[in-house]
Amino acid sequence: MSHGHGHGHGHGHQTSADADRKLLGGALALILGFMVAEVIVGVAAGSLALITDAAHMLTDAIAILLALIAIRLAARPPAGGFTYGFKRVEILSAQANGITLLLLAAYFVYEAVNRMIDPPEVKGALVLITGVVGIVVNLFATWLISKANRSSLNVEGAFQHILNDLFAFIATAIAGLVVLLTGFARADAIAALVVAVLMLKAGISLVRDSGRIFLEAAPTAIDPQALGAELCAIDGVIEVHDLHVWEITSGEPAASAHILVAEGLDCHQIRVKIEGLLADRHHLTHSTLQVDHATGDERSAHCSDAHGTVHRSVIADVTGAGRAPDPASPNH
Repeated sequence: MSHGHGHGHGHGHQTSADADRKLLGGALALILGFMVAEVIVGVAAGSLALITDAAHMLTDAIAILLALIAIRLAARPPAGGFTYGFKRVEILSAQANGITLLLLAAYFVYEAVNRMIDPPEVKGALVLITGVVGIVVNLFATWLISKANRSSLNVEGAFQHILNDLFAFIATAIAGLVVLLTGFARADAIAALVVAVLMLKAGISLVRDSGRIFLEAAPTAIDPQALGAELCAIDGVIEVHDLHVWEITSGEPAASAHILVAEGLDCHQIRVKIEGLLADRHHLTHSTLQVDHATGDERSAHCSDAHGTVHRSVIADVTGAGRAPDPASPNH
């Protein structure tokens, strides 16, 4: 019997986290400063698009703040009952960002429809000027966060908030220009609807991706069925069951499996070969494998209640378990 646990974590993780905190902190300061000014101008101009942007910027600030807190908590080492530490706090943050976007999108659709029916007076010049300044501010904030580690779903959530706000300001500036040149006040409500649709799209994506991690689904780039078949194709492997692939947090996939090999073969050597395949082909550097010889009794004991699909090699079906494969066999 051979038990193996292979893992690898990127060097300089703490340095990367420190850099991310500085970048996110800079973006937070920009967002908060401009948000206050936008609320004042939005009320003065009677613009729903500006107030929508300001509310979105508030969620941007909350998203960045949550991201900063999550990065700090995720850096804590495992302790007590938290054997993975607090890495999934980042996913909680991402999911909170996604749900917030969805709720705000629903609210602004409602408000925009009301304003389409009964449009109030909108001061186009104020909306246009504020929209243009907002584009500049959000371009800089987007650039800052884009330099952070966006493989983290937590950071990606904050980035999506800022990116959507950038699009929102572009729509707002266009609406302000239309109102200024034509007096068409409904352009403001149309801009708010555009922003709401963008918020909806980003929110659905964040909730879906964070939900997959909470449900311990396999990373989208890995097909567990294909992986099981690939492992069974390794010389000497008779069966693979209890194969699980999941993500501890975004960008940290893990795998575990029970491997049965033909009698007379070196379990340790095959385990090392499997770990190498998982790491090199699938970037699964964190794997826990139990490798045993496939005797008849052991197959029945372990496979009666296997979790998920039981993968068997062609050799096992042809030659039977418990015997080493014949090197002369066409299936070898």
